Amino acid sequence: MTKREAEKELAKFQAEVEAGEYIAPEKMTFADFVEEWKEKYAKKHLGPKTYETYVLHLRNRIIPAMGHLRLDQIKPIHLISFLENLEEEGLRQDGKQGKLSQGTIEYYHKILRNVFKRAEEWKLIKESPAASVKNPKTAYKEAQVYDQKQVEALFEALEKEPLTWKVMITLAVTCGLRRGELLGLEWEHIDLEAGTIHIKQNLTYVSGQGFVIKEPKTKNSIRKVTVPQHVIKMLRKLKLQKMEERMKADDLWEGGEHFFVFSSWNGKPINPSSVKTWWQRFTDRHNLPYIRFHDLRHTSATLLINQGVHMKTISARLGHANILTTMNIYGHALEEADRAAAEKFDTLFQTKKNRLN
Repeated sequence: MTKREAEKELAKFQAEVEAGEYIAPEKMTFADFVEEWKEKYAKKHLGPKTYETYVLHLRNRIIPAMGHLRLDQIKPIHLISFLENLEEEGLRQDGKQGKLSQGTIEYYHKILRNVFKRAEEWKLIKESPAASVKNPKTAYKEAQVYDQKQVEALFEALEKEPLTWKVMITLAVTCGLRRGELLGLEWEHIDLEAGTIHIKQNLTYVSGQGFVIKEPKTKNSIRKVTVPQHVIKMLRKLKLQKMEERMKADDLWEGGEHFFVFSSWNGKPINPSSVKTWWQRFTDRHNLPYIRFHDLRHTSATLLINQGVHMKTISARLGHANILTTMNIYGHALEEADRAAAEKFDTLFQTKKNRLN
């Protein structure tokens, strides 16, 4: 630090003391530090939705458990005990029976790592107590997917639905797009002549902020996906419908500079929660087994695996960071495909046996 930088920090320190905002590190509680972390780090460096989720988990469970403890007195054993307590029955807050998922517990560990790492970087503690706490192991949960017959039944049921929903669900299955990627899709991202979609942004809804558009989390998620020609025809029809809606809305148009593929009549994007609600009601109406909307993405990958498409191609379509992620998630489907491959050799032996007879 230069002399000028040191003087600047001293001025900030004096201002905090005079305003009564300075808290000596040895007197700072974990709850006090979380407020500092929110203002000096989280709001600036975390995505809006991630920030909202972190703060929710901190407020609901972490601060009630250790907010009263002095920051420098929190040891690894405190964090281990906290994470172990999360494995007890009856802690779910969604009304469902059973324990918190391993994924949720791992998320709490991730938050604790982030908060204490900042305290270490800012020299408020010598070492993060979370650094020596092992990450809870998360087993990849086998995805619930539709088989080929169920997908055929799904497409048949979609023929009776509004075009917007028909195209959205069809793209989820045929291209493996995430919900946020679908909702953030704009017409300028679609090349109807080339038959491709450029995935370059994600749309979420954050309480207090409204709709938030941002780039995908990883560079691999920014990708071009080839669309089946049958779906291109559906997209052409939908684009014409949306252009007519835009003209009719006139001054009531609220899309601004954006022209979303999936929107309400006045150009506003569709709320992610509305997609979930519609999907649940749709499966009920048509007596289809309920799977999560995100599982349509898993269905897409599984169908491609069963068709013998190379895993690298599937990984690229899904926007995974690497092929190992894809293989871990779809291990079960790969085992099924491997068994089918082995059966191909049985047909060769059967042919040889028939020839000898």
